[in-house]
Amino acid sequence: MMDYKLQILRVKSHFEEMESADETGIHVVDDIGDPEIREVDAQQRRIQAFSVGLEGAGDRKIIGTVIYKSIYTVILSKKFNLLIPFGPLAIFVQKKTNQNGWVFILGLLGIMPLAERLGYTTEQLAFYSGPTIGGLLNATFGNATELIISIYALRTGRIRVVQLSLLGSLLSNLLFVLGIAFFSGGIVRKEQVFNKATAVVDSGLLLMAVMGLLFPASLHSTGTEVHLGVSELALSRVSSCVLLLAYVASIIFQLKNIKHLEGNQHGEILYSGDQDPDQDQDEEGEAPPEISKWESVIWLGITAAAISILSEYLVDAIEGTSLAWGVPVAFISVILLPIGGNTAAVTTSVMFAMKDKLDVSLGVAIGSSTQISMFIIPFCVVVGWIFGRPVDLNFQLFETATLFMTVLFVAFMMQEGTSNYFKGLMLLFCYVLVAASYFVHEDPSS
Repeated sequence: MMDYKLQILRVKSHFEEMESADETGIHVVDDIGDPEIREVDAQQRRIQAFSVGLEGAGDRKIIGTVIYKSIYTVILSKKFNLLIPFGPLAIFVQKKTNQNGWVFILGLLGIMPLAERLGYTTEQLAFYSGPTIGGLLNATFGNATELIISIYALRTGRIRVVQLSLLGSLLSNLLFVLGIAFFSGGIVRKEQVFNKATAVVDSGLLLMAVMGLLFPASLHSTGTEVHLGVSELALSRVSSCVLLLAYVASIIFQLKNIKHLEGNQHGEILYSGDQDPDQDQDEEGEAPPEISKWESVIWLGITAAAISILSEYLVDAIEGTSLAWGVPVAFISVILLPIGGNTAAVTTSVMFAMKDKLDVSLGVAIGSSTQISMFIIPFCVVVGWIFGRPVDLNFQLFETATLFMTVLFVAFMMQEGTSNYFKGLMLLFCYVLVAASYFVHEDPSS
C-alpha cells in the first residue's frame, strides 16, 4: 500500500513539474526512469496530439464550409448563372471547329451572367466602404465589361470595334435599359417621379459628350481639315482630354455635394417622422451584405479575369460571325454585343423601378451612359495615343447622328421629371428603330 501511495505521489509530482514547465516555457528533464511514469507521460502526449489534430480538422472543416458558402452565395444560388458554362463551351468550340457564329452566341451567353456577377460583387464591396467610396466603386466597375472588351480590341488593332461597341452600350443604356425601367415601373404604378435636377445635369453631360463626337465627324465629312488626316486626330485627342477633365470635375462635385443631394432627394423617405436614420430600414429593402469584404475582392478579381478571357473570343469572332450570318459588323457590334455587358444594368434598373426607386434606375442607365461617353471613350483615345494607335472621336456621320438624336430624345422625355409605361414604350420603340437602321447599314470602315 505504501509503495502504491509513493507511486501516486511520484506521478502527481511529475505532472506538476510538466504543468509548471508548460507555464514557464522551461522543459524539465525527467531522470526518474520509472516505466510506469513514462507510460503515463506517453499517454498524455497522445491525448495532446489527438486534441491538436481535432483542432486542425475543425479549422479545415470551417474553412471548407466558408468556401462552400461563398461559392453557393455567388454562383449556385442564382439560376441565371446556369449560363456560365456556355463561356468555356465557346472556347472549346473555337478550338475544335472554329465556327465563329456559334462561338459568338455561346460567348455572349456565357459573358452575361459574369457581367451580372461583376456588378453584384461590386455592390457587396460597396457595403464595406461607405456611400461615397461605394458610389465610386459602382461608377468604376459599372462598365468594366465594356472597358475590358474595348482594351482587348484596341490592343489587337480593332479600333472600329471599339467605337461601335461603346456606341452600342450608349444606345442600349439610353433607350433599352431606361425604356424597360420606365415601362416596368409604369406597370406597377401609373406614374413615377424622379429628381429632375439630377436628370438635367446628366443630360447636359451627355450633350457635352455628343459635342465632342460631333465636331470630329463633321470636320471629316465636310473635308475642312487644315491638315488632312492630322487635324481630325489632334482635335479628337484635345477633346478627349477636355471630356476627361469634365468627368473628373463632375465626380468631385458629386462627392462634395453628396450629403446635400441625398438630403434633397431622399430626405422625405429616410428622415420622415420619428424614425432613427441610423436604424436599418426594412421597408426600404435594405439588406446586409451577403459575403465578406475579402470574398468580394476575390470574386471581383475572378469575374474580371473570366470576362477578359472570354472577351478575346467574342471580339475575334465578330468578323467571322458577320460573314457567316450575312449581317453587317455594325449591327453585331452596336446591337448584339452590348447585350452581354448590360445584363446587370437591366436587372438592377427594373428591380428598383418596380420598387418605386426610379432615381436609382436613372443612375444605372444615365449614369452608365455618362461614364461611357465622358470617361471610357476619351480614355480609349488617350490610351491609343500613348501606344501609337490612331484612335479618334470620329464615329462616322451615321453613327454620330443616331447618338445625337437619341440623347436629344431622352433629354426631352426626362424634362418633366415623371415617367410612365407609355414613355417606356416610346424609348423601346426607338431602340427597335435604331436596331433596324443598323441592320441595313454597311459600315464604310469595315
